[in-house]
Amino acid sequence: MTDDATQAPPDVAPTAVLDLDAITADLAGVEIALARLEAGTYFTDEVTGEPLPEEFLVANPTARTVAGATTA
Repeated sequence: MTDDATQAPPDVAPTAVLDLDAITADLAGVEIALARLEAGTYFTDEVTGEPLPEEFLVANPTARTVAGATTA
């Protein structure tokens, strides 16, 4: 006999495992992006000093450089 009270209904997905390190890294990236926006450097590549392409920032809003980025 099984205890139905401990089983999730069939239409409920199992709980996802939280990757706290990834969440912390994402938050740090957002905080850096906000600081860069406030400083007026958000749209500038940190490596080359060139403007970051708008379409690149739309796809990667916390990016600080296009160096090493791959394009599809």
